[in-house]
Amino acid sequence: MTEKMFGQPSTQSSCLRDKGNYRMGKLNIILMLFSLMMALLGAFADAQMNMLEEEGLRNLCQGNEKVGKLHFYVQDVLGGPNATVWEVARAEITSNSPTSFGQVRVIDDLMTAEPDSSSARLGRAQGLVTFADLENSGLAMNINFIFTAGIYNGSTLSVLGRNLMTEQNRELAVVGGTGIFRLARGYAISNTYSYDTVTSYGVLEYTLYIAYVESGFGPIASH
Repeated sequence: MTEKMFGQPSTQSSCLRDKGNYRMGKLNIILMLFSLMMALLGAFADAQMNMLEEEGLRNLCQGNEKVGKLHFYVQDVLGGPNATVWEVARAEITSNSPTSFGQVRVIDDLMTAEPDSSSARLGRAQGLVTFADLENSGLAMNINFIFTAGIYNGSTLSVLGRNLMTEQNRELAVVGGTGIFRLARGYAISNTYSYDTVTSYGVLEYTLYIAYVESGFGPIASH
C-alpha cells in the first residue's frame, strides 16, 4: 500500500512535466513566429519607405520649378547676458588684426517678421561665422535658417558665402534646404538694419529669392 501511494504521485508529476514542456514548446514557437513576422514587417516597411523617398525625389526633379520670396529679420545679440553670438576659436594673429582675421563665432539668432524683437517669431538662424579677410571686414557665412512657425514649420534653408559687413545689399548663395525647401537654390540679400554699439545689439534684414519645386508641401508665399 505504501509503495502504491508513493508511486502514483510520481506518474502524475511526469504527466504534468510533459504538459508543461509541451506548452512551453508551443509558446517558444509562437514567439519565434511573432519575431519573424515583425522582422518581415519591418523590412517591408523600410522597403516601402525607400520606394516612397525615391518616388518623391523623382517627382521633385520632374516637377515644374517655381520662384518665391522670403523676407525677415535676424536679432543678432553680440553682448550681454542673453547673447546669441559667441566666439569659439581665434587665430594667433586675431588680436592684432584690424579685421579680426581668424576669429570664429557660432550663432543662434532669433528670426522675426519685423525689426522689433517682440514681433512674430519665425525661427532661428544657426551656424558659423568666420572672419576670413585680412584687409576688409569680410565674413565667411555658413548659416541655416530654421523655420518654426506657419506652413514652413520644420523646414530649413542653408546659406553660404562672403559677407562684406560694410556694404549694402550683400549677396549670399542659397545652396539647399529641407522640408518645403527641398532642392531649393537661389540667393539672399543681407543688410544691416540697425546696430547699437552700446549694447552690441544688431538687427539684420534678409530677403531670399528661391527657386524650388512644388512637392505637395505647399508653395512659398511672397512677403
